[in-house]
Amino acid sequence: MLENIQQTTLYIKSRIGDFEPEVGIILGTGLGGLVTEIEVEKQLMYSNIPDFPISTLEFHSGKLIFGTLAGKKVVAMQGRLHYYEGYTMQQITFPVRVMKMLGIKTLFVSNASGSLNPNIKKGDLMVIEDHINLQPHNPLIGRNEEQLGPRFPDMSQPYRRDLVENALNIARENNITCHKGVYVAVTGPNLETRAEYRYLRIIGGDAVGMSTVPEVIVANHMGLPVFAISVLTDEGFPETLYPVSLEEILAVAHEAEPKMTLILKKLIAGL
Repeated sequence: MLENIQQTTLYIKSRIGDFEPEVGIILGTGLGGLVTEIEVEKQLMYSNIPDFPISTLEFHSGKLIFGTLAGKKVVAMQGRLHYYEGYTMQQITFPVRVMKMLGIKTLFVSNASGSLNPNIKKGDLMVIEDHINLQPHNPLIGRNEEQLGPRFPDMSQPYRRDLVENALNIARENNITCHKGVYVAVTGPNLETRAEYRYLRIIGGDAVGMSTVPEVIVANHMGLPVFAISVLTDEGFPETLYPVSLEEILAVAHEAEPKMTLILKKLIAGL
């Protein structure tokens, strides 16, 4: 794995020259619009990067974008990878390791998720302050590469607390409804049953999704600070549960995206 990471990093550096990103960004389902705010210098298709997994979802474009956002040099993944696509956890998190090798100092992650908390409504934002991992595999299983991180990384603070508080302050100042809460990661790709939503709420979840946690684990393994934010695109309340379509989820994500973009831009500007 280490050799593949190094080879991929060298290839990307050969394409971007002396550009060295300070910030890495992973854009979630329906949330690729932040790219329009980036002063793009270079774009690389995942399919052209050696050993780089390719997103199989038609609504994830699969581009690695290099440029400037809020005065900072960034690399953004327009199109993320999911366990339910059939990839291993090591493949899903491979781009995070490469971004770290390219020089990023902070990782920003966004996702679309379902609300478990009746106080958090569809269309709201939620800054992730902690998570519960219910996915059946872990990206750190297997031989540990000490050059990447320790065998048993600490996870007592997986999300940087100052960025969490700064994001909530930015939201308040701009009249954006934004909560903080616990994100539960499940496998997917199906949505949950009534009983499953009830269970996820009982164990302490505020939102549920199918991504983010593997990348956060690997970022912590590599000593990379993380900020993560969810757009709540549907409501998993057992008493009022109704069928939801992908089209509805994408529509809500698209409507809420400008608010998320504003928070991310101001956070990155303040680094």
